Amino acid sequence: MSDAPSGLKRQQPYAPPPDTGLQIIYEDADLIAIDKPAGLLSVPGRGALLQDCALHRVLARYPSALLVHRLDEATSGLLLFALSPAVQKALSAAFETRKIHKTYHAWVHGTDLPQSGVIDAPIAADWPHRPLRKIDIHAGQAARTPFYLLSKNEHSAQALCRLEPETGRTHQLRVHMQHIGHPIVGDKLYGLPQDETHRLMLHASGLKFLHPAADARLMELDCPAAF
Repeated sequence: MSDAPSGLKRQQPYAPPPDTGLQIIYEDADLIAIDKPAGLLSVPGRGALLQDCALHRVLARYPSALLVHRLDEATSGLLLFALSPAVQKALSAAFETRKIHKTYHAWVHGTDLPQSGVIDAPIAADWPHRPLRKIDIHAGQAARTPFYLLSKNEHSAQALCRLEPETGRTHQLRVHMQHIGHPIVGDKLYGLPQDETHRLMLHASGLKFLHPAADARLMELDCPAAF
């Protein structure tokens, strides 16, 4: 679910959204969480044209900020930053050991989904078609995504789902939803060829974790999707 390596050839020119100021969802002395807009890189890419990113925008206001995790360029929503190396280390470890509960919301094509289910399918790089990823039961890394059907729009033949990935593979949600025949609306890599939606309809809407520097209190960050 993170940005693909910056060395890969881009599918289209980078056109980040205008910088209208950070959308702060939570802030304290140890960490901040922002609502990253769709179309903005989490970290800079290679070359002068790929320097505008969430990290640089956050650093302009919080010079000590350190990235904890990433979101795909096309995905919007909650992005955490630590304000000290110790907090960064603790939060990064929490992500790696799956101690941070992640929630996403997505509109997908098709309405014939069950009310809930689990997609358990390993993911690997699709090297001949980089930066694409693919399901690979032999060489892929374990990837697991519980999903819940929230509503249907029969007119557009689309459904709104809540996704709660238990792993964090690159493009995991996009690959998994395509795998079960319900690609995410607006997905230029894994979606329907005729889909001309202006953005990927995938949003990181919730994070639940123990605060690493505040008596381990339970943090529940919520960032509702604009769609």
